Amino acid sequence: MRTINNQWLILAVCVGQAVADGTAGSYGSSNKTDSAGRRGGADGGSNTEAQSDNELFAHYTLIIIASIILALAAYRIVIHSVQYIRTLTCLNNEKQMYFKMPNLAFGSIKEHLLYAPLFRKRHNREMYLFPGLSLGVLPTRFQSLFLAAVIGMNVMLCVVGIEWDGPSAAMFKHLRNRTGILAVVNMIPLVIMGGRNNPLIHMLNIPFDTFNLVHRCFGRIVAAQAVAHTVAWTINVVHKAGWKAVGQSLQSSHLISTGFIGTVALIIVILQASAVLRHAFYETFLHLHIVLVILAIAGIYMHLDGFSSQIYIKVVIVAWAGERLVRMACLIYRNIGRGGTKAVIEVLPGDAIRVTVSMARPWAFRPGQHMFITMPSVGMWTSHPFSVAWSNEEERLESEKGLVMNRQDILGMQKTSMSMIIRRRSGFTNTLFKKAESAPEGRIVVKAFAEGPYGGLHSLHSYGTVMIFAGGVGITHQVPYVRDLVTGYTNGTVAARRVMLIWIIQSPEHLEWIRPWMTTILAMDKRRDILRIQLFVTRPRSTKEIHSPSATVQMFPGRPNVDTLIEMESENQVGAMGVSVCGTGGLSDDVRKAVRKRQAVRNIDFVEESFSW
Repeated sequence: MRTINNQWLILAVCVGQAVADGTAGSYGSSNKTDSAGRRGGADGGSNTEAQSDNELFAHYTLIIIASIILALAAYRIVIHSVQYIRTLTCLNNEKQMYFKMPNLAFGSIKEHLLYAPLFRKRHNREMYLFPGLSLGVLPTRFQSLFLAAVIGMNVMLCVVGIEWDGPSAAMFKHLRNRTGILAVVNMIPLVIMGGRNNPLIHMLNIPFDTFNLVHRCFGRIVAAQAVAHTVAWTINVVHKAGWKAVGQSLQSSHLISTGFIGTVALIIVILQASAVLRHAFYETFLHLHIVLVILAIAGIYMHLDGFSSQIYIKVVIVAWAGERLVRMACLIYRNIGRGGTKAVIEVLPGDAIRVTVSMARPWAFRPGQHMFITMPSVGMWTSHPFSVAWSNEEERLESEKGLVMNRQDILGMQKTSMSMIIRRRSGFTNTLFKKAESAPEGRIVVKAFAEGPYGGLHSLHSYGTVMIFAGGVGITHQVPYVRDLVTGYTNGTVAARRVMLIWIIQSPEHLEWIRPWMTTILAMDKRRDILRIQLFVTRPRSTKEIHSPSATVQMFPGRPNVDTLIEMESENQVGAMGVSVCGTGGLSDDVRKAVRKRQAVRNIDFVEESFSW
């Protein structure tokens, strides 16, 4: 982790240098000649003033983004402090009455802004152009307003100060330089927000999915500004010397040809990153995306050779390459040596497999985390994210160092195993399932590389009442929270007094997915005092399959009425309530709606876990 912090410290210094650079920062600040034979600084005072505006607006962009980050960090500190104080206050408080009632003002903000979908109800339920061809999901209301503000800010910075009523040549030159420098500056947040090791994820407690959404927005902004930059240059050249001069410049000018390559690469990136193509051909999209990004960055870097604004693209390169190097270093550290990392794949009923990864080095696991798995014998170099459902710490007793061991020896003997449940889909998961299914006993062992951990942003320790919804294989994300809360209740380290797990499955055979882990949880000390489980089977083959083992573990046919379940639990609520959901988009939207409508009645927080791409 110290390596990651050093990387981002270097990046921060580079950004600071870029902002503090007092030299001319626009494309016109160099002494290089453009395609029409003019020198960037040869137009006198008006051109110098335009250059000053361009670098000022570039600084405004970075300052505004930094201000937003600081504001979100302050909000994060306040929320974390409230949760921490609430946890400490409620450790020995069985009723927790003070935290049961809502703050009406903040409750209204959550209902109408933070938790609200863009329109009425739909947020995480995917939209389909045709069956199997997804258009993705709609952003929330807050996300939509934020993206609209980012787009509006960039439109304003592109057009303010341009001499729209002046000579067309000067106007298009000013617009060309303005959009060019803003495109390069916006590549800094674009690259940072697209990385798995984005430091803002843990700093602001905002999940990667949200940053990925903002990443795509900045990508479209950068591409639009690059196109505007190119079009403005083209109009001026055509107006002065005709289309023939454009072709000659592309062939003879290193400045123009490299800029053109960068712009074309950005356009192709945006086209192939559309939701339809991205979802239909994800592996192809991912590899092509990386190649095009490298091409775009290289083209823009060469295009800016000799310009002071090249400092921004250098920051982009440091951020992009640094994040990749950190990932590679962590991958090597986590998986090389001590026998390496191996994965045991077992076929389960219901078109699922259990993958148990035995890590080469100890791994401190938190509920809600996921890892990226690479299995060269199955999917070559591709990596895929999966939620960790269970973790175990084991000690290897075959040490040859004798009985006298220090702390490092003991840690070296620990072996961490991570287990995941993976539902068979298309592509990698289908190949993995078939390979395990064809093996004797439906079980294989393969070499693997684990990258992570990622996620684990949300803690449920401060809530007196916790409702955990899971749909299908979404149970993998929720089981660690159940285990953590029952353990915390036994040890007196959490505020939780009521925990309910609601799991919706298609068939009772899906219970086999987590049977060994739930057996462990059900055998925990004081489990009956805190945990209740309700299982809903949507497609039972007969009523004989539906039976409740005990009063605290019940099974029902059909789908649950989410609103009724939350209403019943809120009537007996202890302290603040946390409602977590991981499952289908429809289930998430139903839970979101039920939580929103009770913000004026009870203190209820909503936690949604989803994987968008």
